[in-house]
Amino acid sequence: MDNQEKVQWLGKILSIQPRTNVWRYVLDNRTHSHIGYNLFLDGSVNGINAQFAVAISEKQQQCGGFRIGDVVKGTAWTKKYSGWEYADYYRAGALKRISEGEETTEDKSAPPWRTAPPDMQTYEWRGARMLSLSCWKGKCFQCIWANMANVSIEYEWGKSQKHRFESFCYGPKSCKVYKMGKPRNVPYKGRGSNYDEGWLDDICTERRGEDD
Repeated sequence: MDNQEKVQWLGKILSIQPRTNVWRYVLDNRTHSHIGYNLFLDGSVNGINAQFAVAISEKQQQCGGFRIGDVVKGTAWTKKYSGWEYADYYRAGALKRISEGEETTEDKSAPPWRTAPPDMQTYEWRGARMLSLSCWKGKCFQCIWANMANVSIEYEWGKSQKHRFESFCYGPKSCKVYKMGKPRNVPYKGRGSNYDEGWLDDICTERRGEDD
């Protein structure tokens, strides 16, 4: 467990992505829970220059209407368990927009989509596919459909879990930028390697067509 500290932060929003928890159990289950948003920022924490991520709630995003390019400040706490939460800071408060980002003239019909993100219900309905880490770090980073999830793997049922972070995509299946990346190992005590090769993606996104 990490020691927690309340911090003051200020930064320009580089990306806004859904904040999710994913529960994995061998290849029988991959459940996504949608719990808010991560703001990825370039700015300062307690007066020290940094690039960092702050977790905010759905209500905070709805009230603030934050977009890429906005300069925002607030408070937050360092995370309690470093391996369980991707964002650097959570329990954000006192959020205030200092300035708005400039409107862009880019093509909003093509990826990456940089508009204000939808609500949690929309992400829940759409479902996610695995996204390669290189895509997440590169062309997809500013897209509202990109996601870095907190993943808990049921390693020994009811007794122990393993934790890691995985990148996912909620965007249209027809997106030409999208790449799944390598299959992902889902370990379980006493068993060989089990790899999620993408068929769980089909189950998670079965409600929508190629362009939805």
